[in-house]
Amino acid sequence: MNPKMMRNALRMMIVLLAVIGLTDVVAAAGADAALNGSGYSWGMPLGAGIALGLAGVGTGLSQGQIGAAAVGMVAEDGDKFVTGLIFTALPETIVLFGFLAMFLM
Repeated sequence: MNPKMMRNALRMMIVLLAVIGLTDVVAAAGADAALNGSGYSWGMPLGAGIALGLAGVGTGLSQGQIGAAAVGMVAEDGDKFVTGLIFTALPETIVLFGFLAMFLM
């Protein structure tokens, strides 16, 4: 597997986790407004939508590159199928973090 592609995928996953963290901050600000009795909180649904949407987009982008590299790796050496499958499934955990952030809000 190309190390440069793996580094880029890892960077994408780190950026996505940071974005999910920022959406949690937006949602927390909205939750604080709701707890203080200042009316409807716009921050919670907005933060939940941004968290899930960006997690899905980022996962798709990174999984496409990783999947292409994994197919190439398996085509060269069939014994590395499990490794390619694991690397292909890793970005899907980011969507799970997005769902978790959405339901916690």
